[in-house]
Amino acid sequence: MKLVIVESPTKSHTFKRYLGEEYEILPSVGHIRDLATSGKGGLGVDIENNFTARYVINKDKATVVRSLEKAAKKADEVILATDPDREGEAIAWHLATVLKLPIESTKRLEFHEITRESIAEAMEKPRTIDMKLVSSQETRRVLDRIIGFKLSSLLYKKIRSRSAGRVQSAALKLICDHEKEINAFKPEEYWSLNVDIEIKGVVYNLALDRVDGKAVKIKNEQEMKDILARLETSLTISSIKVNERVKTSKDPFTTSTLQQEAFNRFNFRTKKTTVVAQKLYEGLAVENGENVGLITYMRTDSTRLSDSFINRASNYISENFGKEYINPTQRNRILKETEQVQDAHEAIRPTSTHRTPESIKSSLSKDEYNLYRLIYARAMASLMAPRKEEVTVIIFSSQGLDFKLEGVHTLFEGYAKVMGDLETNRDKELPVLSEGEAFIIKSKTPKQNFTKAPPRYNEAKLVKLMEELGIGRPSTYASTIETILARKYVTGTGGILTPTDQGMLTNSTLEENFPDLIDAKYTADMEKQLDEIAEGELSRVEVLKDFYYPFEKLVEAANTNIDKIAAKETGELCPECGSPLVIRKGRYGEFVGCSNYPTCHYIKPQPKDPPKFTGENCPLCGKPLVERKDRKGRPFVGCSGYPACHYIKGNENKVPPVYTEKDYVKKCPDCEDGHLVVKKSKYGNDYLGCTNFPKCRHMEYINKKK
Repeated sequence: MKLVIVESPTKSHTFKRYLGEEYEILPSVGHIRDLATSGKGGLGVDIENNFTARYVINKDKATVVRSLEKAAKKADEVILATDPDREGEAIAWHLATVLKLPIESTKRLEFHEITRESIAEAMEKPRTIDMKLVSSQETRRVLDRIIGFKLSSLLYKKIRSRSAGRVQSAALKLICDHEKEINAFKPEEYWSLNVDIEIKGVVYNLALDRVDGKAVKIKNEQEMKDILARLETSLTISSIKVNERVKTSKDPFTTSTLQQEAFNRFNFRTKKTTVVAQKLYEGLAVENGENVGLITYMRTDSTRLSDSFINRASNYISENFGKEYINPTQRNRILKETEQVQDAHEAIRPTSTHRTPESIKSSLSKDEYNLYRLIYARAMASLMAPRKEEVTVIIFSSQGLDFKLEGVHTLFEGYAKVMGDLETNRDKELPVLSEGEAFIIKSKTPKQNFTKAPPRYNEAKLVKLMEELGIGRPSTYASTIETILARKYVTGTGGILTPTDQGMLTNSTLEENFPDLIDAKYTADMEKQLDEIAEGELSRVEVLKDFYYPFEKLVEAANTNIDKIAAKETGELCPECGSPLVIRKGRYGEFVGCSNYPTCHYIKPQPKDPPKFTGENCPLCGKPLVERKDRKGRPFVGCSGYPACHYIKGNENKVPPVYTEKDYVKKCPDCEDGHLVVKKSKYGNDYLGCTNFPKCRHMEYINKKK
């Protein structure tokens, strides 16, 4: 029996389907180890000994590691099949280290889509762990730990901000700098003019386009009155121009362009796009109820497509639409780029051209379907011929005032054929007209306007800026936004990112004391250095030395220079020590506590809202039922006798299962009186769990045999 270790439980089911009975597939469920919090400054890094990292097994992965160790001892061979990026490479190395596998010979599979062909090819051509990639990831992790721990501690002590980081602080600076531009904006007055004319029974609205051959720029009401005085009662067609316009398709998606388009099309937040794309990649049950990976790896900044996909897609386009829909120039361009670049990363694309969105729609949720059809259409369209349109521009004139009307007629659909309703352009047909024809003006609409401040960034715009400036990597865009939202440095209503007072304070403090660290160019240069470590062109130790010692001096200076913000006093005195009570911030919001903390731990009790009775009685103990809220603020109806009575309305049927001896599989190795029984996870997968749960959380994976 051979053991293959993947990252996620979902992926393990897909692999099992393809590899068969002679393989056991187990998930690591992401990283199994992380930097310790011991040592100098709790960094988990030995600064004096070449920045040697000290790792510990994550507490929540202890059971997973035990299961993997047991399976590895029984296996004839262990194969690592983690994701094809730096994080995946690091996870593979951690697994090999913990399971005592030889780094130089343990097989490491690299694949960019979870399909039978891709996995078979990876099995035929395994490689070993790339320690240069591991070194790059470890350097990034050490940098983030040093910056995160030291800056976060300093900021919390001085201004009560909860975190700072190499990428998140640079992203926050973009938002705060833009907010300053918005606040400094001064609106300027301008006027616009529209008129309505009727052509063959249809009313058309025309905008003033030019005045005496120059672009319109009407600054005030008097200038508008002068324009209206020149305008006659009718408009005459002064010119009709017909041109052909060619629109080429866009490149297939990268991580950032997918997040941007999903936000613009469906208002998906970056986190939602990431989660849904992960499901499409890992596999969904669309073929005979069995999982299949629908898209290639979704963390990429490449727009290239594999030559095999280009050939398959070209055949599909030819068969279903016609040879004239293939764009040979685009096809050859992408093929040439594919040959020139050595790495295996591709753009995000479907794994099968024949698995159209409509053919699997019934097996997907609404969000999964929308994102899949976006990916499918964009990848296929990138290889298709341009859309050709006939554009008619008619100029209506009066006394040197020109009004423009534009019509569009499709000559050839091209790539729009596969885009469907995702292609927003629609024909706007105009009647046949001739120069010299005149039309009565039915109405005139002069309007006073004021220039508007630039809009605040939404998540899609921030991701675009981060990519353009080189801040972070495809795998970090969504998590960076989630972090600054969680820290309450920005609010994100409707996906619009607005800095809070605390966010502005945090940014200004960092700007004054660590200007280079949060500068976009500095952050991008650091990412470039990480790339060079991955390519073997830079030493991790030199990079860390060049960063750490100047940074340490900045931290020491900032500790002296940053004034500590005094907490706001309430005017009351602490009943325990007599010190003033102040408003402080905690994990769950503001509270009133003693200013003498940590010497005095007094916290003023918060007044509780009186219970709201529902008029019903508890069916278990007879006490009144009341409306309550859980830790996440979600309302529910429960017994007023809690904690003596745990009754919750609506949970009557959720009775914990009762196990008997016939259910016991074996004794629990972690507790004296527990037994392991077959249980089901929230994903529907069987596993062995202890009867003493939640007191004992021992679990083991079950190797299902078909």
